[in-house]
Amino acid sequence: MTTNYKDIITILGEEIPLGKSKEINFNIAKLHSSTKIEVPVIINRSKKPGPTILITAGLHGDEINGIDIVRQIISRGINKPKKGTIICMPILNIFGFLNSSRTFPDGRDLNRVFPGTQKGSLASRVAYKIINDIIPDVDMIIDFHTGGASRFNAAQVRIIKDHEELKDLATIFGAPFVLHSKNINKSFRNSCFQLNKPIVLFEGGKSFYVDNTISKIGIEGVKRLLAHFDMINPKFKVTPPKALPIFVEESKWIRAKHSGMFKSKVTINTKISVGDVVGQITDPFGKIYHEVKSKYDGYIINVNEACLIYQGDALLHITTKLKD
Repeated sequence: MTTNYKDIITILGEEIPLGKSKEINFNIAKLHSSTKIEVPVIINRSKKPGPTILITAGLHGDEINGIDIVRQIISRGINKPKKGTIICMPILNIFGFLNSSRTFPDGRDLNRVFPGTQKGSLASRVAYKIINDIIPDVDMIIDFHTGGASRFNAAQVRIIKDHEELKDLATIFGAPFVLHSKNINKSFRNSCFQLNKPIVLFEGGKSFYVDNTISKIGIEGVKRLLAHFDMINPKFKVTPPKALPIFVEESKWIRAKHSGMFKSKVTINTKISVGDVVGQITDPFGKIYHEVKSKYDGYIINVNEACLIYQGDALLHITTKLKD
C-alpha cells in the first residue's frame, strides 16, 4: 500500500483537505417520478496524514448483513480516524436495496460490469463513477458481502493466492477462514486489483438477514486493520482473534441427490470427516428418507438453509485442502 499520502483528496469532484469531514451525495439517477436517488458518501479525515481506507457494502442490494456492519462502524464513530482518512459507503447498489433485489432494475449484476462505461447501462455507469470518482485517491478497500439466497456463509475473507500483502491483511482482519479465490473478470475486486488497490473482501451470513455474530466479526476485523495502520481512536478496544485464520486452498460443494425437504445436521465452522451424516432429505408424506453423507474431510463454510431443495442443489460447502 502506498505511503505517499495526500493533504487533499478528491471524491466525486469535491476536494477535501486534512482535518475535514464531509458527506457528499453520490447522485446515481432518478426514479420514473423524477425523484433523485442519492447515496451519502461519508468522509472523515484526521489532521494527521495517513492511509485512505474505503469501507463498502451493499454491492448486491440483498446483502443486508454487510450494510449493518458499515452502519455500526459509522454509528459508533469507528470511522473517525486518529490519522489518515476513512470513507464509508454502506450501500453501493441503492436500487437493489430499495427493490429488495440483488441486481439493478435492468437485471444487471453491478459486480459484473466493472470498471464500467460512461454511456453504458445504468449499472455500468454507476461502476464507472465509483472507479473514476471515488477510487483514485483511495489506498485500500474493505468490502462486505454475504452468502446468496438462503446459503449462510461462515465468516471468511477472500483473497487471491500467492499475494503476500493480501495474506497479511487477511491475517490481521482475523476472520475464522481465508479462502483462496480467483479475481472474477469485471468484478469490483478485480478492477481495484488492476489499479493496485488492495481489497479485503469479507463474506458472512446470508441475504436479507442480519446475524449479530457475523456483524461482530466484521466490525472487529475493521478495528484490527485500522489499529494496524495506527488509525483507530484509542478509546476503542482492539482484541486479537481467538485463533489464527484457517487458510483454505480448495473447497467442494455437497449437492443433493434427491429433491425434497432438506434439514442440515451440521452448522458452519464444524469440522467433519468422510462418511459423517451431515443432513437429511425427506418428502412431505413420510415415505422418503435419505441421509446426506460427506465425501470429504474438512470444515463446513456454507450451509443451505432452504427447506425445499431440488436434485443437484448445493447443500453444504466444505474445505478440502488447507494451506500448511
